[in-house]
Amino acid sequence: MTQLRIAHTADLDAATAAAARALMDVAFDGDFADEDWEHALGGMHALLWDGPDLIAHGAVGQRRMIIEGRPLRAGYVEAVAVHPGHQRRGHGGTIMDALERIVRGGYDLGALSASDEGAALYAGRGWQLWTGPSSVLSPRGVERTEDDDGSVYVLPVAAPFDLSGEIVCDWRPGDVW
Repeated sequence: MTQLRIAHTADLDAATAAAARALMDVAFDGDFADEDWEHALGGMHALLWDGPDLIAHGAVGQRRMIIEGRPLRAGYVEAVAVHPGHQRRGHGGTIMDALERIVRGGYDLGALSASDEGAALYAGRGWQLWTGPSSVLSPRGVERTEDDDGSVYVLPVAAPFDLSGEIVCDWRPGDVW
């Protein structure tokens, strides 16, 4: 039987944090950097346990997005993963249910950058592909992030947006989206 736990980063004990970090390495086949893990910290985590084993994880933290010239609070979804031995059983949906509740309850919109493998999960849940240009507000000003075009998804909460306009995220080290 699975058990879902929702916790802030501050409430994760060392063993739980280590289990979540290890799950990222397994689920992303070693293609999940320490910077990627850093992006998942500081907000809320959804952790799905099967007995003593962590089988799924996702996190949401606050970021700033600029859309149509307005700075908005975004619940940014990070580090969504299901252990390969437990995939295709609805566990990703369980994690997203919890994260979307947090987004809808506390933010102007949800945002995330989807891998090719994860895009169908988000689109099937009503997340909308951002079709306009993506950019970052870097220390040097607004800079285009063309490589991220076509991978940004949003979940409107406060109001609908023109998905063909520009979306600008705040800067951070590593992958900005």
